[in-house]
Amino acid sequence: MQRITEINTFVNNIVWGKYTLMILLGVGIFFTVKLRFFPFVHFGTWWKNTAMSFSKSRKSSEGEKISAFQAVATALAGSIGTGNIVGVANAIALGGAGAVFWMWAAAFFGMSTVFAENVLGMKYRVKRNGKYVGGPMYYIERGMKCKWLAVIFAVFCTLAAFGMGNMTQANSVSGALKNGFGISPEISGIILAVLTGCIIFGGIDRISKLTEKLVPLMAVIYTVVVLIVIGVNFREIPNAFREILEQAFDLKSVAGGFMGYGMSRAVKYGISRGVFSNEAGLGSSPIVHSASDSDEPYRQGMWGIFQVFVDTIVMCTLMALCILTTNADKTGLDGIELSTCSFESVLGIVGNIFISMSIVMFAFATLVSWSYYGERSFEYLTNGRYIKIYRVIYAVVVYIGCIMGISLVWEVSDTFNGLMAIPNLIAIIFLSDKVSYKELSDKVLCKK
Repeated sequence: MQRITEINTFVNNIVWGKYTLMILLGVGIFFTVKLRFFPFVHFGTWWKNTAMSFSKSRKSSEGEKISAFQAVATALAGSIGTGNIVGVANAIALGGAGAVFWMWAAAFFGMSTVFAENVLGMKYRVKRNGKYVGGPMYYIERGMKCKWLAVIFAVFCTLAAFGMGNMTQANSVSGALKNGFGISPEISGIILAVLTGCIIFGGIDRISKLTEKLVPLMAVIYTVVVLIVIGVNFREIPNAFREILEQAFDLKSVAGGFMGYGMSRAVKYGISRGVFSNEAGLGSSPIVHSASDSDEPYRQGMWGIFQVFVDTIVMCTLMALCILTTNADKTGLDGIELSTCSFESVLGIVGNIFISMSIVMFAFATLVSWSYYGERSFEYLTNGRYIKIYRVIYAVVVYIGCIMGISLVWEVSDTFNGLMAIPNLIAIIFLSDKVSYKELSDKVLCKK
């Protein structure tokens, strides 16, 4: 076990090291420039085609097709989770308030990365048994003509689904229920495994119907409560933004490095936690967006922009302000304890209960959505066989995740999560000529 830990630590330091994080940010900058800053210059266009078109986009299609809104709701369910509560707190605890700025940077440029991923996912998707399937494994195989790299991505994605998408989320749910309500992990595990099985055996149709109702509900409730906490401490908002900007560019150097120690940590933890939260560059998002009934890649790509915007620019920022305006970051706490402290400072015991319920809802949504990512990857590897066996195993692993110690599983899962990005980033750069501003302009901007 010690040897496994050492190997994983070595690989993880490479996968989530500063060079990889710079590549992730660099790819986002590349597509932002290539698309002529579309997410910023044409904010009104993609906002009109996403947030302002909910009623039209929520209309479900027949069979295994899902609407554009259901696709983004499922993708949001996969990305909005413990990363928004624990990840933000962890980024601030380890990288200071300045980490929030670099989370924003990762999100601003990540919007273009996800846009490119989703466009490619739509362009290279295929029909299998009457339903659309797609994702990096398909645009790697069909676009790059590189089957072995597609297989590598599918293997990493399947493993990440069982780890980061399943066991760590299930453990978060059981931990929250135990701490908040005294429910034993064994009972939580049985209930959660049964609920998960009931949902995932209905396929993407049942998963998307759950997420299109659950995601807006939990987002609204979470936003309202967080705004209450921030509102009580509204006088601290200007100071919070001042801390974020000052510490983001803290050039005070330790040992004379190129970048100040404070800024270096802010960059590292801000970008890594930002990517962990919104998944831009990992390749998970196009797997579900490719199942949409939309026939226009560039319009579906705009839902990817919306996804990252909501996940990081809105949800993560609210959590960060909640921590900074309550001065919870000065307590020396980390992770869930830091987030809980910020809510309890205003809401008392209700804050603790709210955090517990938020984690339960967020983690369950992530768990269900990631089952689909893993299923599509497993389906690719087995040519569509043994899907029912996969679903049974996935539900059983939920129970295991609830009752076992999770530290090593979390660390290994984090590594596989990052490993997904390597073949995906190679692919989207290789196929970058298939995502053009001219085509975007012809198909979207000239028809808005």
